[in-house]
Amino acid sequence: MTARFASALALLVLTTACQSSRRAPDGAIAPHPTASDTARITGADDGSPETELPPDVPAAPEVTAEALRLFGDTAAPSEPHEPTWDIDVHSYETHDRVAYYVKRFAGGARHLFAKQISEGTRYEPMIRAKLKSAGLPEDMMYMALIESGFDVDAYSRAAAVGMWQFMTTTAKGTGLRVDWWVDQRRDPVASTDAAVKFLGWLKDQFGSLYLAAAAYNGGPGRVSRGLTRYADDLSDAEGDDVFFALADTKYLRAETRDYVPKLIAAALVAKDPRRYGLEVEVRPVYAYDSVRVGKATPLAAVAAAVEIPVEALVQLNPHVLRGVTPPADSFTVRLPVGTAERFDSSYSALPDSVRQAFRKLTSRKGETRATLARRAGITTAQLVAYNRALRVAKSGAVVSGQTVLVPTRAVLAAARNVPDPSVERYGSSSTSHVVRKGESLSVIARRYKTSVATLKRLNGLKKTVIYPGQVIVVRAGSSRSSSAVASNGVYRVRSGDTLSEIAKANGVSVSQLKRLNGLNGDMIRVGQRIKVR
Repeated sequence: MTARFASALALLVLTTACQSSRRAPDGAIAPHPTASDTARITGADDGSPETELPPDVPAAPEVTAEALRLFGDTAAPSEPHEPTWDIDVHSYETHDRVAYYVKRFAGGARHLFAKQISEGTRYEPMIRAKLKSAGLPEDMMYMALIESGFDVDAYSRAAAVGMWQFMTTTAKGTGLRVDWWVDQRRDPVASTDAAVKFLGWLKDQFGSLYLAAAAYNGGPGRVSRGLTRYADDLSDAEGDDVFFALADTKYLRAETRDYVPKLIAAALVAKDPRRYGLEVEVRPVYAYDSVRVGKATPLAAVAAAVEIPVEALVQLNPHVLRGVTPPADSFTVRLPVGTAERFDSSYSALPDSVRQAFRKLTSRKGETRATLARRAGITTAQLVAYNRALRVAKSGAVVSGQTVLVPTRAVLAAARNVPDPSVERYGSSSTSHVVRKGESLSVIARRYKTSVATLKRLNGLKKTVIYPGQVIVVRAGSSRSSSAVASNGVYRVRSGDTLSEIAKANGVSVSQLKRLNGLNGDMIRVGQRIKVR
């Protein structure tokens, strides 16, 4: 140890000891100065006696200066760091639409926006880690902020679902499971994996993060067609400027034109909330243990095994829709941290009645779904929900001899009241396909019984080159839901609906619908309310 090092170290230790001699009760060093301590340190005159150091000990500022001279910045107190971004926000923060959304997020929407940022703190470490691992900027996490406010149960008018607002087709194209039992669009971890994968595909396709973001919102086909149609107008733009040049053409929908400005504004405000007067609460990080359970395992039984309310388990597993794991295969369930080790023994000790998800009935001749549901002690809607394959004759009677699953009250209590995951509405009135690795336009054309020329026309493609993750429109269609499922027993008729479609979607016969609604013929009108039970 050099003499100068020893001298400086001794000065630091001695000064710290003198300034820390005030002790808290029970002999603990007081962690923070009191108001009077602060006043004396800063030279305020409140009439209190000043703390004096021995005459041979330099004042703290002198020690700091000496330490800084000897050791550099690491020995000096650090100043708070200004936030930095790994996406380009400063080049566009004066753009009129960016400025508009900054003002909105920091103004009238301030309290809601702060609440959404606070919710995002639960998922931020996980999202940033996944983006970084994929080689994407971590600040693209703010896409989830503008998509849903980090709400895992967000549901749009277009039937996009979850934190990252996936449509069913796109979700399945990225590998997510979306069916009657499980909807991983509501899973914050799996949906983030899918969003990162999809965003990476789009970045590879368009070469620009902001074009990729626009394509995430408005569809790759729309962006591709715009770039082709306005190629001459965009020739002078480079990098992320291309998005703003394309937006100026007004070719993109208004929502998509505003998507990137909204993303930039969200990043500016969310990463520097104090500057804009927002109070953000840091929430506990989303963390969990995982265990594999057998098929048709009630969530209520899992919750009982680890001694938590079933509502808490549902929050960890928002993607499990029916209060029970899928009946066809084993399934991974999330548990509170620290509970996985004892789970197997605790679960095995539960009574069989708790671990049982269903009891079984056999349908009888002449029974309808309604009479069968009454015999089972559940509603018709609940009967249909857990017996999707139940066969019904044209007369409306249930085919006799079928095994019928009757969910327990615990299963029904843990079931989520969410729309049918198969429902999908496209504003573009089209059916689409997410390109997978190795697929070509000719392969996709054969699958959908169309031609390469038709696909090129529908998607504005001049060449046959396509990319994994690209969404290809494969068929034009009517702008309507793919399923006419009723809410609370009543369905409102939309354009293009027929009685037969409504009957099929709700598990009843056309004759039953006519009887319930006093209809003599098959004519229905848009907006008409149809009882389905």
